[in-house]
Amino acid sequence: MRIVGGIAATLGLAGAVAGSLHPRSQETRDFFALHLEDTTSPSHVARALGARHEGQIGELDGHHTFSLPREQTAQFDSLLDDLRTKRKLRRRSGNDIGSERTSDDPLDGVLWSHKLAPARQRLQKRIPPVSVPYPLVEKQEKRSANAKIVDFQSNAMSTLGIKDPIFREQWHLINTVQPGHDINVTGVWLDGITGAGIATAVVDDGLDMDSKDLKPNYFAEGSFDFNEGAPEPRPRLYDDKHGTRCCGEIAAAKNDACGVGVAYDSKIAGIRILSKPIDDVDEAAAINYAYQKNDIYSCSWGPPDDGATMDAPGILIKRAMTNGVQKGRDGKGSVFVFAAGNGAQFGDNCNFDGYTNSIYSITVGAIDREGNHPTYSESCSAQLVVAYSSGSGDAIHTTDVGSNKCYNGHGGTSAAGPLAAGSVALALSARPELTWRDLQYLMVETAVPVSEDDNSWQKLPSGRKFSHDWGFGKVDTYSLVERARTWELVKPQAWFNSPWLRVHHEIPQGDKGLLSRYTVTAEQVKAANMAQLEHVTVTMNVNHTRRGDISVELRSPAGIVSYLSVARAQDEHPGGYEDWTFMSVAHWGESAIGEWSVIVKDAKVNDFSGSFIDWRLNLWGEAIDGAKQQLHPLPDEHDDDHPYEDAHVATTTVEAAPTKTETPTNLDDHHDRPVNSKPQETGTGSIPEPVEDEKEPTTTGKPASPTSTSSSNYLSSYLPTFGASKRTQIWIYASLAMIIVFFIGLGVYFQLQRIKRRRTTAHDDYEFEMIEDEDETQPMTGSYGRTQRRGGELYNAFAGESDEEMFSDDDESYRDRLANTSEKDGEDEPLHGREKP
Repeated sequence: MRIVGGIAATLGLAGAVAGSLHPRSQETRDFFALHLEDTTSPSHVARALGARHEGQIGELDGHHTFSLPREQTAQFDSLLDDLRTKRKLRRRSGNDIGSERTSDDPLDGVLWSHKLAPARQRLQKRIPPVSVPYPLVEKQEKRSANAKIVDFQSNAMSTLGIKDPIFREQWHLINTVQPGHDINVTGVWLDGITGAGIATAVVDDGLDMDSKDLKPNYFAEGSFDFNEGAPEPRPRLYDDKHGTRCCGEIAAAKNDACGVGVAYDSKIAGIRILSKPIDDVDEAAAINYAYQKNDIYSCSWGPPDDGATMDAPGILIKRAMTNGVQKGRDGKGSVFVFAAGNGAQFGDNCNFDGYTNSIYSITVGAIDREGNHPTYSESCSAQLVVAYSSGSGDAIHTTDVGSNKCYNGHGGTSAAGPLAAGSVALALSARPELTWRDLQYLMVETAVPVSEDDNSWQKLPSGRKFSHDWGFGKVDTYSLVERARTWELVKPQAWFNSPWLRVHHEIPQGDKGLLSRYTVTAEQVKAANMAQLEHVTVTMNVNHTRRGDISVELRSPAGIVSYLSVARAQDEHPGGYEDWTFMSVAHWGESAIGEWSVIVKDAKVNDFSGSFIDWRLNLWGEAIDGAKQQLHPLPDEHDDDHPYEDAHVATTTVEAAPTKTETPTNLDDHHDRPVNSKPQETGTGSIPEPVEDEKEPTTTGKPASPTSTSSSNYLSSYLPTFGASKRTQIWIYASLAMIIVFFIGLGVYFQLQRIKRRRTTAHDDYEFEMIEDEDETQPMTGSYGRTQRRGGELYNAFAGESDEEMFSDDDESYRDRLANTSEKDGEDEPLHGREKP
């Protein structure tokens, strides 16, 4: 049975998060979430609606659950629709809801309402796909350790008193075989920072509080089982092991059991949600649970990583995340750490996941012990950093379910996220006043770029580098904590939202994209109180009969490119993007002022088609004047009161994203530029600007005519267009003309030579005879076994360039790394942060 709100308060639990006044039997009743004014009584609202009050929703002040029998739901839905219409009219009139009241009707105090979907199993643990096996340690060939690092490891163990039996196998803490390929944490411990005073809640499938390795640090006050409605998040199912393994990475105690956690003196809580279907009320309560006592929420799960799913948290969960960063930790903000996802081999991308692409998340991808990018780890513009995990024949060694049981096969981005969470715990232990945004800044500032020669990196105006595969680089715990000690706290968050930009235009197929732009002015940035840029989000609507065919790029005023969306072969959904928000951290530290461009592409020519409806640019950053900056309102389901304006629209030929097989010297080439001609200057970014065709204004609410594009951008209609721009067509026809003239001339030359030979050697049966040069002959085996010799060669005027090199356009869209192509790096990397053995 669930603990009622009064008992929960008595026990010191977080509000009414333990549950409801009644179990939610969703077979017979429908449930609704309502946001009420502070002065509105839930019991009065329940009487007015004829509903049952089920209790407050977690730590969301003023948010309550109500229920009705199924047979009364239709009338209730109608009433809530009327309330929404009434609120909309009040907002549009510019009047406060409270000021409009003419009676004591409690329904006037309803600020927001939402019907809840039944409980469902929509979240999955982020373990590697079963089709990507990796051998466990005992099956590997022996590795040769670096003697210097082995000595350092032994000295550190002696100095710190570490006697844990598998500590030497925990290469992610000290890598004795590939020096430098670990999280660089030992120097932090030697400085006396071990996580004391910080609590991390692992939101997962349970925590074995009886494990000898976790029991010393188990934090009961921050723990709860939302699957069973019980205070202890004990593993109950045969596969409830994932959460315990993640907990061991963060806070396994220093003792004689297994190994140690990154922050081995910190507290660890368990919040169990993954073992049964769960509804949005419980999930929202879970990620705010005990948020004045739990500092960090480590989440190694998300929607399926199958390359076809596009899913985001519901509105209640979004509100809970916003509530967490605004009110958690006494206003400093809860820190959410999410694993990036394991669907790279299926073409998946973490921007199709509304948890990992949230501005409130530290999204963590994976790197293996040799510095390679694992085949499972997803890439995206929302990824902040990478941390170590399975791959290259090894995995993470950690605690397992059982009194004294260890595990050496923990992997996937599930294992990378907790290592980053443990590093955050150490930074907070050294500097508790850091806000959630300070910690994101510190991750950006101290991450170490890896595999810098793989062409995935862009140099930003700030001087930092960003990669969709690696984020800003790998977590360096020593640098993170050292920087945290003296970090100047950032001012509150400011934001700017553009109007909704109406496009309503068909998306061309092939090598052309549909471009829409919006210019942000200095006056707008100043009015928004924004000093510098952090996150950029783009909310958009795109209709398409096959969602997996489309991709989206965002180009900043400085020329930096964010690949917001990628084409996905597995995604056959016919609905396109509906009010979907993509996020990028690639523009961190840029100026917001200037022209921002969104390019929607459909590179696959087939029977599926779509249209770009509208979009909105949202900029998030640090306030100029923190004293006057307000908190951002809680997110709403529908933004009905936003301004609209017609967007600039044009079709454009765009350069394909750099792939790992391209060379850096080609990054400035445009598609419609002949080979070997001089590249054009492309501005600050390392990716070229799109080559734009003549601009097409669109009429309000109507798609622009496709024929207008062809009439202004192509040659006469009786010539083939090849689907290319006018400039490209001119080059193609000029090249063809030159080739034709060349071969005509060559034919005339040989005809003249033939006539000349006939005149001088009429008795010869051959048209001409090849004169052999004894120094340049080579044998050739001809027909009937005879040996022939060839002398001399026709000079190749195009030597060194194949037809493909001259005439093919590489139009491969940006895609996640599906194979591990990184070189080993850093074998002799200096031991930064380890000066104190």
